[in-house]
Amino acid sequence: MSTVDQLVARTLGITEDRLTADLAYQSVREWDSLGHVALMVALEQEYGVEVDDDLMLELRTLDAVRAFADGLADPAADAPAADPASPAPAADPASPAPAAGTASGSAGAPAAAVTVHRGLEGVTFDHSAVTLIDGAEGTLEYRGYSIHDLAEHASFEEVAHLLVHGHLPDPAALEVFTKQLRAARTLPAPVLDLARALAHAHPVEALRTCVSALGAFAPRRAEGTDESLAEAREAGVELIARIPMIVAAHHAFRSGREPRRPREDAGHAEAFLTVLLGEEPTPAAVRVIDKGFVVHADHGSNASAFTARVAIGCRADMTAALTAAIAAFSGSVHGGAAERAIKLVDEVGTPENAEAHVAALQSRGEPVMGFGHRVYRTEDPRMRHLRASVVELSEERGDRTGLDVLDAVAAAMRPRQRHGVAPNVDLYAGLSYRLLGLPDDLAVALFVIGRTAGWVAQALEQHANNVLIRPLLAYAGPRGLTYPSGAAR
Repeated sequence: MSTVDQLVARTLGITEDRLTADLAYQSVREWDSLGHVALMVALEQEYGVEVDDDLMLELRTLDAVRAFADGLADPAADAPAADPASPAPAADPASPAPAAGTASGSAGAPAAAVTVHRGLEGVTFDHSAVTLIDGAEGTLEYRGYSIHDLAEHASFEEVAHLLVHGHLPDPAALEVFTKQLRAARTLPAPVLDLARALAHAHPVEALRTCVSALGAFAPRRAEGTDESLAEAREAGVELIARIPMIVAAHHAFRSGREPRRPREDAGHAEAFLTVLLGEEPTPAAVRVIDKGFVVHADHGSNASAFTARVAIGCRADMTAALTAAIAAFSGSVHGGAAERAIKLVDEVGTPENAEAHVAALQSRGEPVMGFGHRVYRTEDPRMRHLRASVVELSEERGDRTGLDVLDAVAAAMRPRQRHGVAPNVDLYAGLSYRLLGLPDDLAVALFVIGRTAGWVAQALEQHANNVLIRPLLAYAGPRGLTYPSGAAR
């Protein structure tokens, strides 16, 4: 095996037999966005060159990487050219390599060769007025408002109204919306019993199951009718109110106590913390949780929001759509990353160990959790607000150990930032919850509570101009096989 093949195999963590001619970015699980960045860094270190964004786009196949390495060995050789069959590169520098295949799901003869966008990367499937994300500039806006302004000045109730109704509320509208949330907090007794029965389960597993059960207690519609837009909005507001109560009640049950009833006039974050902790929360805790809900409230067409839209596209109701969204969100490379990122603090231990820990992970081809994003090419704009919460809590408790460790890991990862692997929203989120005395396994459920408002907004937007979302697959299997006779089987 050539030197460059050994480098590719070692960096991606794959075996030699998988280094085939069709190996390309996104063709295997190991060569994902982070794997692509790791490979570019490894090429820079091995050959003493700088891989810029344009070259990063070109080096999307094993053949292109081999040609690049050969060109460095032979200065007279030309650098690899982009595949002429490739589409113009998308804004994401790790845009997928094209692959030819036969479009399945259509009648008649096989279609002509098509371009496959694995993971639908770079595919724009609809228009939206909910959330703007500019990955190159690190910009995030909810319905035109900067996340920085909202995180510093708005309550979660205001942001939820903005997402669900399309505009910031005036005082009268905010009062009406807040009363709707408070009135919907009470959970049906069978759902509480289910949460109690699932006290042994992970918080997100219990949440997904209990949200699904809520659908059985929704108002019955006439036989054969679909949920109207107004009914979907009403159900969405109820889910925004009830999902935090499910998380809090489940935690109370697994902690061996009954859920405490919050004050009638308690705000969203305060009511949640009261049930979760079994006592009145401190103002600092309410601020941290409220800000966390705001920065997590929406993030465009991420995997879970897309899942909710697909469900609504099938004319499923709002509760079904959010159950599906929670299921998608629980995955380790989506919302589940928030829980895994906090383990960095324990694994690294002290700031002095950060560089060695990062180097060890990179040598094994493993990602550093809390870094990199499919959209952002620079620092995740949400991260600074969660780090500010960690700073506030660390200073209040007189213990900066966890903060210093994560800051040191961020410094060790800085060389990768120019390739788009910068700190993301998960890096400091889990530590902020740990500093509040919450168990690490609540991190994903807390993320869900904030994101519920965005899922509802995305689902309502899909509902208002609905279409069945039905992509195709490029068939790559055998054709025309003869069914064997009994004896041959």
